[in-house]
Amino acid sequence: MPYDLANKRIILTGGAGFLGRHVVQRLHARGVPDSNIFIPRRRDFDLTDMAEVQRLYRVAFKNAKADVVIHLAAEVGGIGANRDNPGRYFYANMAMALHLIEQARLDGIIERGGKFVQTGTICAYPKFTPVPFKEDDLWNGYPEETNAPYGVAKKAAWQMLDAYKLQYRLHSAYILPVNLYGPWDNFDLHSSHVIPALIRKCIEAQQRGDKEIVCWGTGQASREFLYVDDAAEGIVRATEVMDDPTPLNLGAGFEITIKNLVELIVKLTGFKGGIVWDTTKPDGQPRRQLSVDKAGKMLGWKAQVSFEDGLKRTIEWYRAHAK
Repeated sequence: MPYDLANKRIILTGGAGFLGRHVVQRLHARGVPDSNIFIPRRRDFDLTDMAEVQRLYRVAFKNAKADVVIHLAAEVGGIGANRDNPGRYFYANMAMALHLIEQARLDGIIERGGKFVQTGTICAYPKFTPVPFKEDDLWNGYPEETNAPYGVAKKAAWQMLDAYKLQYRLHSAYILPVNLYGPWDNFDLHSSHVIPALIRKCIEAQQRGDKEIVCWGTGQASREFLYVDDAAEGIVRATEVMDDPTPLNLGAGFEITIKNLVELIVKLTGFKGGIVWDTTKPDGQPRRQLSVDKAGKMLGWKAQVSFEDGLKRTIEWYRAHAK
């Protein structure tokens, strides 16, 4: 039987962020009230610090204890940010998972029959993983270099959960979402991922009357993208039905070259200028597309929002909220 979340107390790290906002909506749809969702804000809790994580578990629900931890919080960015911050991204992501998982155990989550849900990253896959990426390939090589510190830290969290399942019987889930996009995404040009960065570039270039936009790389690399609402549903579904950290891909089941992606966003935003490719900049991992067969079988989950429809919703949201 699915784990009934309606009466559970849930710590949701990253709950005020891009993906987290949508997970909150899905939890509400399951009957979870706001009073049973605790979102630690970065200004209040440094999750890389063990003492701060201990304090989080003490104060989240006052005299009560958390039944579920869904760990979405991460420090991450696009190719440029990953290249500039490899040490910080490894440390921050490793430290957060390390402390949150261990302190959940010490807080008695196992005895309460609770569980820990960890979001991983497809940056953990080897650079030349056969396409589509299958979960069994996670250890068959080293990740793409610019993503490796972040990806390895996230993969280590999976191994920690696996070890805690074996030794302590901690119930958990480990989810690998593909590149996400949608409303509330990060549109900062330095730290954002490719879709929000391109949407902002096109709209601002259109507003200025620019004759061209500049894009990184050759445009030949391919990526897969998942609308954030679909990812949120997959994460909540995993919380309900998974008891062990079998890695599960969440994706839309298609890939698109960056060149075709740029051309599509140019069309949907209405930008009339040209596209210039800066080939001195890296492409990143050559191809990304996930096999989602396992998530379909184990979660009964499938992406629902078409790519073009998701892009239109994201562009509309950005136009309405851009300062």
